[in-house]
Amino acid sequence: MDSKDMMEKEEIFSKVLRAGRRTYFFDVRATKAGDYYLTITESKKFTNDDGSYHYKKHKIYLYKEDFSEFRDILNEMTDYIIDEKGDEVISERHQKDFKKEYEDNQEEVVEIAHDSAVKFTDISFDDI
Repeated sequence: MDSKDMMEKEEIFSKVLRAGRRTYFFDVRATKAGDYYLTITESKKFTNDDGSYHYKKHKIYLYKEDFSEFRDILNEMTDYIIDEKGDEVISERHQKDFKKEYEDNQEEVVEIAHDSAVKFTDISFDDI
């Protein structure tokens, strides 16, 4: 089996969620036996001082036998958060006009507003 056939077998169905500096990849994959499972990958971009960047990735493998309990707990946890705090983001880092200043040798450093991160779309799929 060549690599193209292997790739087609592995990537059954995919969705991408871009969320600021983070990107979430949801991929349905096939086992060697032909059964399906889900991988959820979080990819987060980090910029070095010299302007170069790299991605850190975290992956979860979720198998069918765990779907029901996983879904129940995920729903319970997200419902709890929404019930307790509402669905409005209250973190000051997520406010469009937020600028945090730091003192460092009398120099002022201003954090980039969330809007500029949302507009970023430079993603390398080769890193996955």
